[in-house]
This record gives sequence, C-alpha cells and structure tokens, in this order.
Amino acid sequence: MILNEGKPVAKSVCVIAEFQRGGFRSSTFEVASEGRKIADGLGCELCAIALGAGVAERAPELGRFGVDRVFVTDEPFLEHYLAEVYVPVIADVLGRIEPAAILLPASADGKDLGASLAGRLREGLAQDCTEIVCDASGLKARRPVFGGGCDAWCKWAPGAIPIITCRPNTMDCSGPDMHRSAETIRIGVEKPRPRSEVLSVQLEGSGGVELTEASIIVSGGRGMQGAENFAMLEELAGELGAAVGASRAAVEANWRPYADQVGQTGKIVSPALYIAVGISGSIQHFAGMGSSKCIVAVNNNPEAPILGKADYAVLEDLFEFIPLLTEEVRKIRSGIA
Repeated sequence: MILNEGKPVAKSVCVIAEFQRGGFRSSTFEVASEGRKIADGLGCELCAIALGAGVAERAPELGRFGVDRVFVTDEPFLEHYLAEVYVPVIADVLGRIEPAAILLPASADGKDLGASLAGRLREGLAQDCTEIVCDASGLKARRPVFGGGCDAWCKWAPGAIPIITCRPNTMDCSGPDMHRSAETIRIGVEKPRPRSEVLSVQLEGSGGVELTEASIIVSGGRGMQGAENFAMLEELAGELGAAVGASRAAVEANWRPYADQVGQTGKIVSPALYIAVGISGSIQHFAGMGSSKCIVAVNNNPEAPILGKADYAVLEDLFEFIPLLTEEVRKIRSGIA
C-alpha cells in the first residue's frame, strides 16, 4: 500500500446511502449524482455504502446515478437508523475504501451520522451544504450560516478527508454519461451491542410527501387562525402533490405537529416551489426555507416581511384566495381549464 503522510492514498469518493422503508430516499440520488461529478473531477471512482434490511436487492439502482460500486450490509438489525450501530459498521467499510471524500444527505439521520463519523474518523465536517466545488486546490463546500443571512466556504487541509452533508433539493440529479452498472459487494458484520435499541418508528406529519424532500410545500402560519383551517391547505397540497408545512407560531398553537415545522428551529427545506400562506416571514422562518427556488406569499398584510422576500406576492384574503387557487389547479389537472 502506497502511503501519503501516514495515510493510504485516496482511491474513491464515497456516498453514504440512506435506505428507509424499503427504498432509497431521493436525497441519496442527489448526493450520488454530485459525488459522480466530484469523482470525475478527481479522476477516481464513486462508491456507495448502503446499510439496511432488504437493501441488497435495491442496491443496483444507485448505478443510475453514477455509482461504480456499492458496499452492502443487509441485516435485520439495520432496519432502523441508530448511530451506535451504523457508525462502527460504516467506519469499518470506509477503512477498506480509502475515500477521497465522504458525502451524505443532510437529513435528520444524515446530520447525526455525519457528526458521529467525523468524531470517530477525526476528520472535518461541513453540514447542510448547498454547493461543492472541485478544482486544482481540492474540494470546497458552501453552506448557509447566521440563519441563512450569508454563506461560508469550507476547505480542508491537504490529506484530510472532507465529510459533507448535502441539503436536499439543492444538488442536480442529472448529468452526462451518469449511468453505471454498479457492482454490488456484500459485507457481513457481527451485530454490535448498543446501549439502546429502536423498538418501533412512528411517523408524524402530513403523512404524504416527506417535508425535507418535497419539491412543492404549502405552509401555513398564524394567519390560518386555527387547526381546522389547515384542511384547505391539505386539499391544495393534495392537488399539487405537495407536502404541508407550518410556521413556528402555528406549531406552538398546537395547530400542526412539530414534524411539520419549517424554520431555524424546525426543518430546513429547499423545494422548487414554496407557498407561504398567512405567514409573516420572520428571520427564523426564512432561515428554514430561504433557499427555495420560487417563493409565493399569500398575505393580506402589505407590511408582512415575507412579501419582500417572495418571488410572487398575493395581497388577498387567504380564506378567499386558497379555495379559488385549489379549484383552478384542479381544473388544470383535469384538462378543463
């Protein structure tokens, strides 16, 4: 083995896949596609590590997004994410791969896993990144800071292994010559003995589209005036194939569960379309959705901060406008507009 400053020479970019409820999350495909571009820039291969129960048969899917090899550990005890179990298994596989960089989704599990891996491997971590650049000087990653008020670029010292979590819906899944016939390599491991165990997982929220991965989000705030009025947003979301979100004020009023909260103290989202209904638009809320591609604000208060940040502002009574919008969307979908 050729050594460089006491470390094996890096031979691949590695993606940590996120596998839940029988399938890969869409954010994994985004990260794999970004990893392919980085691997091409570095002149090395792209591999993935996939853990889960039943993951082996789905592993070849990653080849469509540029993965050359998939290291698979398919065990019943890996059905639910638990850092105490996942970290030692992934660290063992990483020791065989000799990675140039490690990428994973900036989901709730991904952020936790990224931090745990960084601590175990004693490498630098950049969380919730929206852009990665590969040039002659190495890798650098951009991430929002100070509540999204500005961006910071992160770089790593020569010989370090960058660990980067990528914000969902910010990386492009498309690219030339992306498809590969991914080789699947199964790796068996002994079951760790963690101090805790996941007995069951109870999902909360709108029950439809996962909020952090949704391409369209319809969010309601204090202006909704009550939990019962979110039914109109759910109806609109159903027509759009969207997820339903909420501001902190709506959650604290017990109109929506915390799982639906968008903002600095909730979930960070980056949909193609974000419809803010009855939301004033505090700095904390904007920090959670400011990277949306298009923002539409519906509010009858011309002084609401959200209107100044929106791409399209609708100065109307939401209780009159949303039903009309829903009906128009329904007509378009039915082809009778």
